[in-house]
Amino acid sequence: KDVTAGIIVAIIALPLSIALALASGVGPEAGIFTAIVAGFVISALGGSSVQIAGPTAAFASIVAGIVARNGMDGLVLATILAGIILILMGVFKLGALIKFIPFTITTGFTLGIAVTIAIGQIKDFLGLTFVNSPIETMDKLLEVFRCIGTFNWQALVVGMVCLLILIFWPKRLEKIPASLIAVVVGAAMVALLKMDVKTIGDLYDISSAPPKFSLPVFSFEKMSAVASDAFTIAILAAIESLLSCVVADGMIGSRHNSNMELVAQGAGNIASALFGGIPATGAIARTAANIKNGGRTPIAGMVHAVVLLLILVSLMPLAKLIPMPAIAAILF
Repeated sequence: KDVTAGIIVAIIALPLSIALALASGVGPEAGIFTAIVAGFVISALGGSSVQIAGPTAAFASIVAGIVARNGMDGLVLATILAGIILILMGVFKLGALIKFIPFTITTGFTLGIAVTIAIGQIKDFLGLTFVNSPIETMDKLLEVFRCIGTFNWQALVVGMVCLLILIFWPKRLEKIPASLIAVVVGAAMVALLKMDVKTIGDLYDISSAPPKFSLPVFSFEKMSAVASDAFTIAILAAIESLLSCVVADGMIGSRHNSNMELVAQGAGNIASALFGGIPATGAIARTAANIKNGGRTPIAGMVHAVVLLLILVSLMPLAKLIPMPAIAAILF
């Protein structure tokens, strides 16, 4: 059952990892590297037996801002520092303190992330061509109004079809991930009907090479520049991961080890950064999918990572065919 659950979660995680990487301002393969490396490490070491980790929506706007200000090197350094902070939080048994964060703060923060991501996807959903490349959310919204004349109805049709699939498919066939059906249908529409819609391959060079180890250039100036970002990543990863663990405990009647989970999250984020990934944390939706499909031990999370690696090496060129409005629909 763990192996089956791991395979299903990998299929769910594939389009999500690509979509979240693009929303974070990095290449599509960076999201898959994160799910593979951090997903494996966090499942192997974690304080929850069913937690599935990878890139999540919570980090998208934060990562995009770090990349815009400090480049990929800055993001790698910030993620490594965040990993060290998370390990120290676990070692000094700070996991229990998370329960004192008011629910209204986590709810408001999550709603803010939702609004930010939704606004960021209007461009691709409507097929707009931006004159500028704004980073801030309100600047993106203003740019949508400025460039509304470049609206592409074909992109909207693809996006709406994918969005309807994502809304209605789970009501009928929950076992087959709606996001996978959406990207397959969207890609088929664009390819077979010769639609004038941008795909991932039009905008990004996609490699099917597995994650490679690389050390960033360390300097005191760079580390001090990303120190505040590292704390943001660490606190956010801690909150989201432990919330996910609490949700999982409620579903299977277990108790997680919060301090061990923080150490695992720290190790996973350091490994992700060193292998070309972005910040990772426990993913509530993927963890719930793992439980619903019979996953009960860390084997499921490790299988999910291995299956994603096999997909990356063998099928990644097909990701070039995924239309951008389909990615926008998934993120909506």
